[in-house]
Amino acid sequence: MIKSQKDFFSGLMFALVGGGFAWGATNYTVGTGARMGPGYFPLLLGIFLAVLGGFIMFYSLVEHAEDGDKVGKFAWKPICYVLGANVAFGILLGGLPSIGLPAMGLIMAIFALVIIASKAGDTFVLKEVLLLATILSVGSYLAFIVLLKLQMPVWPTFITG
Repeated sequence: MIKSQKDFFSGLMFALVGGGFAWGATNYTVGTGARMGPGYFPLLLGIFLAVLGGFIMFYSLVEHAEDGDKVGKFAWKPICYVLGANVAFGILLGGLPSIGLPAMGLIMAIFALVIIASKAGDTFVLKEVLLLATILSVGSYLAFIVLLKLQMPVWPTFITG
């Protein structure tokens, strides 16, 4: 008998996602601990996540919860905003040539991502959101463009020519 639905279903989710990643990692060369292949880390991480999910599911069967820890209603608003923010980030970063939308660059994409994703929460303070977007933009620019020297648009293509 399930004594905590929340723990059981979160453990099940961990086990399924971890198992899926571990299974998918077998398509790559795993290698050894000394000479790791591209599938080594995803395989170990997937196995760890699946085992963690198993422990959480077991715990949900033996640990008594007050009201059975029922699973609440599905939170559509946060899911839609967070997924929408990621879609907007991808479209703004690289553009969408099929509809004639040029690449808006890393900075604009990060600002859009943070503003849209921030709408998923219960409170939205524009000043704080813009401060966070600025910090993330500067940090991303330094990490990806300056340090890693990745080639991606930073500013909108119509500005940089």
